[in-house]
Amino acid sequence: MSRRWVELSHGAVPMLLLYGLAHFLLRETAVWRHVHAIGSNAEAARLLGIATSRLLLAVYALAGLTYGFAALLSLAHTGVGDPNAGQTENLNAITAVVLGGTSLFGGRGIVLGTLVGALMVRVLRNGLKLMGLPSIYQVLVTGILVIVAVSIDQLARDPVG
Repeated sequence: MSRRWVELSHGAVPMLLLYGLAHFLLRETAVWRHVHAIGSNAEAARLLGIATSRLLLAVYALAGLTYGFAALLSLAHTGVGDPNAGQTENLNAITAVVLGGTSLFGGRGIVLGTLVGALMVRVLRNGLKLMGLPSIYQVLVTGILVIVAVSIDQLARDPVG
């Protein structure tokens, strides 16, 4: 009788490594605390002496590098360079971030929450697919989930009344 190791998809190990790296950088380095400060209030961060323009440019460059890495993983997974592939991935990413507790209005959120949100979105999408729901309705359900999560976040930030 042989033991079987848990089988992971091609992108799971790099994803977990990137989450670990992001978690470390955001919690332990001053540069990423500055990024968090810019996300909370860019004007206050600028007044504190943080070079907001230069730091934002670096963040956008790093995001572009990450997108390129994700595109390579997608290409490795599908084997096809289809320009129409992944059209709803942006919606899935926003849903994962918002469900993970990160505020779209800035200044709040943790990497572990985003990981949990991504897992929730993946489970939801797989469940909808297994139910036989057409893909257009899967996108609709995901969009409704984003609207609900953002509404709850907005109500938590600025309660009415």
